[in-house]
Amino acid sequence: MNTLIISTSSFDIDNNPPLQQLLQKGMRIITNPHRRKLTEDEIIELLKAGSVGMIAGIEPLTEQVFQAAPNLKVISRCGTGLDSVDLSAAGNRGITVLNTPEAPAQAVAELTLGFILSLLRQIGAIDQAVRKGEWPRTQGRLLAAQTVGIIGLGHIGRRVARLCQAFEATVIAHDPHATQVPEGVTLLTLEQLLTSADIITLHLPYSPATHHLLNAQAFAAMKPQAIVINAARGGLVDENALADALKSGKVSAAALDVFEHEPYQGTLLELNNVMVTSHVGSLARESRQRMEIEAAENLLQGLIKAGVIQ
Repeated sequence: MNTLIISTSSFDIDNNPPLQQLLQKGMRIITNPHRRKLTEDEIIELLKAGSVGMIAGIEPLTEQVFQAAPNLKVISRCGTGLDSVDLSAAGNRGITVLNTPEAPAQAVAELTLGFILSLLRQIGAIDQAVRKGEWPRTQGRLLAAQTVGIIGLGHIGRRVARLCQAFEATVIAHDPHATQVPEGVTLLTLEQLLTSADIITLHLPYSPATHHLLNAQAFAAMKPQAIVINAARGGLVDENALADALKSGKVSAAALDVFEHEPYQGTLLELNNVMVTSHVGSLARESRQRMEIEAAENLLQGLIKAGVIQ
């Protein structure tokens, strides 16, 4: 019996038609017993069952992992990023790697907008003050009056641009690989964007080339009182340099949904001008359901193409 691995921390198997098709074709499904991001050793242990396919989360899929899974034919990422997958090693072993870039885009874009509005109007801080018996008359800032700098104009970045434009914000962007640029968005170099934007939000993949894209030098170049948002990938931001910029007031506020090491337990948690969430960007019910179904459909079609099933 062929085995499939689902390594994401949660997955709705019962309401997923492509997965039900795979079960009807005699596939056996093994799920993540830890209900969290798996380590390299833990995913190796799961794949030892002789798996032919897997629906992957963000666990490290390395050469060592593939060595432990000689029957693996298809990896279907439930999500966008592929930085956790050694694509070269997968290609050398004839393993097809697929992802679902469109499904989570709206959810991440809406979380980004939520971050922007919350930070501009200081909603979280005011909420906490009122709960303490205070009644602050805090003056916030209008999104309509801001210039939003979007780094990365892929599926998510384009949606963020449209949402910000609906609030009448000025939108600028940096993406040397952009193939579609929303109307009214001005493309700039990274250096121009950093010095021009009031709000800087990241929507690009992580790679060695983008490691710590926002570092001490980048923060120093930003406008006074800039706001920084990362709902893309941990590693794009030098978190220690960001903490220093927040402490000095060079960056007025930040919001992060992703971190280099998760769960995050670093210095940023000590600062009251930072909003943090637990990598929940894609976890809107409707987007999650679509993402899981697309991941399973990708897996089904990949296994058919690989000749594992008919």
